[in-house]
Amino acid sequence: MKRHLKNALIIATTVTLFMGCKTVAVLPTKTPVKNVNLESLAAKIKSNYPKVNKVRSRIKATYDNGKREQQVIVQYRLESKKKLWLSATMLIPIAKMLITPNQVSFYEKFQKTYFQGNFDMINTPFNTSFGYSDIENLFLGKPFLDPSEGRWKQIDNPQYYILIPQGKRSGLKPTLFFDPVSFLLKEQRIILPENNYNLTIKYLRHIRIEGKALPSLIEVTLFDGSQLQRLELEFSRTDFTEGLNFPFKIPEGYSKIEF
Repeated sequence: MKRHLKNALIIATTVTLFMGCKTVAVLPTKTPVKNVNLESLAAKIKSNYPKVNKVRSRIKATYDNGKREQQVIVQYRLESKKKLWLSATMLIPIAKMLITPNQVSFYEKFQKTYFQGNFDMINTPFNTSFGYSDIENLFLGKPFLDPSEGRWKQIDNPQYYILIPQGKRSGLKPTLFFDPVSFLLKEQRIILPENNYNLTIKYLRHIRIEGKALPSLIEVTLFDGSQLQRLELEFSRTDFTEGLNFPFKIPEGYSKIEF
């Protein structure tokens, strides 16, 4: 009898130790858990990243600099980790852009100009180091930095899980805001290193397609200390299809833009 009791105690102790050592699951809650297990939280966040091959959508893009508001319709197509294609229209086609991991290509029909080169077109004005994956992540609602990599710190907040990177890191250091129920990225804030401009990207709405959560309303703002520039991207007709093509050819006679 004593032997059975001893064996039962050993089993109970082993189970207790095992339960205490394993990673604690992070469950959806209306308010963020203070001192949450960051490793478990990062795993939960990463499990929500949309795994897509090809996606297309129609975007209503609205730009507002406080003095003037302009709106264009953009056809958007993406093949994950390979290419991102945008075609803008204002009653008639006005511009096209094709972004790949190695090159940015663009042309516009008003001034008949084009650009074809590396990511300096995007990075030079702000002394940033954005690459293809950063731009793709922006459209897919994924953070610029993966919270499952490196060290992070949680900032107490009654509404969101707020994470900031720790330690010595080169490049962007965004502050990330995650919803405690869906674990989707709601906002990321970045201070641009060259001029201390504040870049904020908000994911105001998501849509679920075939079980995958994708942004349906994104707001991008840039504040330079005096002027606020705002770009709103509203997605509709989003779907997944393998039959996408990415037509792009710079017309003859266009002048190259140099950076």
